[in-house]
Amino acid sequence: MIGWNDPEMSMREQCELVGVARSGLYYEAVAETAQERELRQTLVDLQVRLPSYGTKKLRNLLMKAGYLVGVDKVRRMKKEMGLRAVQAKPRLSLNGKEHRKFPYLLKGVAVTRPNQVWATDITYVRIPAGFVYVVAIIDLYSRYIVAWDISTSLEAGFCVRTLEEAMARHGVPEIFNSDQGCQFTSEEFLAVLERAGVRISMDGKGRVFDNILMERFWRTLKQEEVYLRRYEDVAEAREGIAAFMTFYNEERIHASLDYRTPSEVYANRNTRPAQEVA
Repeated sequence: MIGWNDPEMSMREQCELVGVARSGLYYEAVAETAQERELRQTLVDLQVRLPSYGTKKLRNLLMKAGYLVGVDKVRRMKKEMGLRAVQAKPRLSLNGKEHRKFPYLLKGVAVTRPNQVWATDITYVRIPAGFVYVVAIIDLYSRYIVAWDISTSLEAGFCVRTLEEAMARHGVPEIFNSDQGCQFTSEEFLAVLERAGVRISMDGKGRVFDNILMERFWRTLKQEEVYLRRYEDVAEAREGIAAFMTFYNEERIHASLDYRTPSEVYANRNTRPAQEVA
């Protein structure tokens, strides 16, 4: 396209004609040195070993390892190699603004029996490749986990399947409570509840304690299982969490349940006084 020895048109005129910078014609890429390759490999190793570390932390670790490198260079190298930090994603259950909403039905309600009120929520668990998401449904009377599942995406489908499994195995609750996340306000999810005649309750905006028993369960799961392990993939996460769910339901005693297990209380009505949901 550019004639280096064109007698009728200068290099500047040719560059202006085709719309390219003249300086680019003289640029020659510098071959990557062995030190640069070593730096890149070290950066990759650090990001894999410490997936939650961002650019500044990685740059500081590289400096400690003896590499004279700035934040901008580390950021550029990460972009070139497609490296990204694995960080917590806030607001897992995004509000489904276009979907139907339901009032909160549990204020002042005395929960006196199994299957009176179920509640659900989603949390995330880190693995080296990213995240897996866990949905669980809890019986508020007994703290029994009636169903749960894992997914690599936040689409509503795995929540719908978990709800259908819970109802097939344990019957139909009188009230089902959730937040206003798009998974639980999807028409597919609501249809399962409405066909079964379940009263639908949803946490109000800003009411952070409406689903407190689910939040306590997530804390227990993470402190007693997830934070003590390193799941290498989805299969390991599923296996570890499945074992904990069985332990939680069948063996872990609760002071609030008169030191019974959730399965004992769920299987026997009237084993403890009624409680009031705030």
